[in-house]
Amino acid sequence: MSSTGSFLNTDSPVIGAMPRRTISLCFESMDLARIIDSVLRRSTSPPSGSESHIALGKWGEEEASRHLKRIGWKILRRNFRAPGGGEVDLVCRDHDTLVFAEVKTRRSEELGRPLAAVDRKKQQLIRRGALYWLRLLEMPDITFRFDVVEVLATDPVEIRVIESAFTLPDPLRY
Repeated sequence: MSSTGSFLNTDSPVIGAMPRRTISLCFESMDLARIIDSVLRRSTSPPSGSESHIALGKWGEEEASRHLKRIGWKILRRNFRAPGGGEVDLVCRDHDTLVFAEVKTRRSEELGRPLAAVDRKKQQLIRRGALYWLRLLEMPDITFRFDVVEVLATDPVEIRVIESAFTLPDPLRY
């Protein structure tokens, strides 16, 4: 060990460590604000129209997660899949309430609101996933709800949280 306390001596031919490369960036001809804006847009822009609806859905879930975190929610799990077909896009905590959220992303509302796509069959899948999650918690005495998060891939992006968009049917009240 050298007097500086380092275990590696890059000058040692025995170790053969590679020297560090110096990275330099030249911003002389670039506007820094424009570069930063471009990078930020790239990471938050929706997929192009030619990309699949799967890519759009994943982008929407990411945008929804960021939005919910910004408003103080905690994301507990993304894309929870229960045995037997139950599924929940986002399991979250909004203060003391457990939230099972479905994210619906659309490029426009031309064909209706994203909420309209959460039909009875989709609600059943979400409920099944939520009930399985609650069973994993050994059915605690906890307040929970089913929300829908609408993400519109417009400029600017629009995100709406519809709290208590649906409930458990009466015979399944928790």
